[in-house]
Amino acid sequence: MFDDEPASELQELEHLFMHMGEKLEIEDAFKIWETFKFNLPNIRRRLDLDAVAIEQHDPAAKSLEEVYLAYPGFYAIAIYRLSHELHLLNVPIIPRMMSEYAHGITGTDIHPGAHIGDSFFIDHATGIVIGETSIIKNNVKIYQGVTLGGVQVKKSLSSTKRHPTIEDNVIIYANATILGGDVVIGADSIIGANVCVTVSVPERSILTYQKEFNIRPRRNDKN
Repeated sequence: MFDDEPASELQELEHLFMHMGEKLEIEDAFKIWETFKFNLPNIRRRLDLDAVAIEQHDPAAKSLEEVYLAYPGFYAIAIYRLSHELHLLNVPIIPRMMSEYAHGITGTDIHPGAHIGDSFFIDHATGIVIGETSIIKNNVKIYQGVTLGGVQVKKSLSSTKRHPTIEDNVIIYANATILGGDVVIGADSIIGANVCVTVSVPERSILTYQKEFNIRPRRNDKN
């Protein structure tokens, strides 16, 4: 009985896709679906790499099963990888519907047009924004509140690269903001929490924002 469930679910998805394709007047919807279905094993392979990256680098993760079933960051990545494949096949509207659904569930907004490499790690998920023309290479780790955005919001820039490139093995800590299509964060770099980056960063750099704290004893007031 259980062996038939994946095939049955895939048939249901095919029926739904064809129905939406008819409503949206998508040409060659069946051909697109067949190509998408053919690419599913490769998408699964990449998702396995993402899950392993999360399990290996998050000390709170107790098992791969926990990552698959309970991690919003992994859920957001999974929806992204599926929607990105449809985006590459020039499917209108549906990829954005998928990404906005994941956005509502996880708090992570990944545009399906972004290009993201293997072993991608999102921790905590909430508040992450990854723009349409972002390029993220392999083994990148991103924490909550990170924005990969554009410097300007103009319709005339829609066909240009507006979002940054993140090279291999970069770590971007919480609430960092990286803006601009010409900005490249070099490989093996660390971007600290709460920084705003609008220029490129060389390889093997550490960029941090430091604020001086003034800590003093409380007065011994009597009520």
